[in-house]
Amino acid sequence: MTEAQNPLTPAPVTISVRTANLPTPTSALAIGAHPDDVDFGCGATLAKWAAEGCVVNVLVCTDGSKGTWDPAADEAALVTTRQHEQRRAAEALGATGRIGFLGYTDGELDSDLTARAHVARFIRETTPAVILGHDPWKRYRLHPDHRHAGLLTTEGVVAARDPKFFPDQSLAHHRPELLLLWEADEPDHVEDVQGFINHKVQALLSHESQFESTMGQDNDPELTGFRRRVEAKLEAAGRAGGVQVAEVFKLIDDL
Repeated sequence: MTEAQNPLTPAPVTISVRTANLPTPTSALAIGAHPDDVDFGCGATLAKWAAEGCVVNVLVCTDGSKGTWDPAADEAALVTTRQHEQRRAAEALGATGRIGFLGYTDGELDSDLTARAHVARFIRETTPAVILGHDPWKRYRLHPDHRHAGLLTTEGVVAARDPKFFPDQSLAHHRPELLLLWEADEPDHVEDVQGFINHKVQALLSHESQFESTMGQDNDPELTGFRRRVEAKLEAAGRAGGVQVAEVFKLIDDL
């Protein structure tokens, strides 16, 4: 994650609310391009659901090996570090399900059939009622991994639900009930996350290798500015959605 891709960059939030506050699902799966993307995209929502008994699973598509500004950094060591950080972040959210890593090279993810099969397998194995992921149709998106991770999420849903896709997996097909996409240009679903801001912040602070690039530790050793940006984004979404603090999504319910 670089500053130019910082998901906390202030931006106006416009939402035409169609739905709000899903009943707590029995299980959920969040699919992110890199370690930390899930926590940025839906960390507070996952924490809320986990506290209410939802089994939260996380799947990370890439190895995070380029998530540094240090050109001399040891990539293999960074991969190990970022997996450890993602597991710690999941613990901070209260996640009790599987934490999976597809291991594609950072910056080189593609939404091809092989990757789609991996995502479909994970969906079939974890059988989530709700899936959350990047919106692949976000306008003017620069980072290809986010776009492809979003496509893999949506296409993986189709593949997982239909028995004729990847029958060699010898797994029962599974149709999730709902799909929530974060980073959407036209969000229409609001999750009130009052009481779970700190869970999201603590999950994000688990990604210590990202402090310099994403969180600006060099100029803010206490990370107070970063914490405030997290809160400000949730507050802006809340105002747009008619609550105090929120995470907002595009809801797709015709799966």
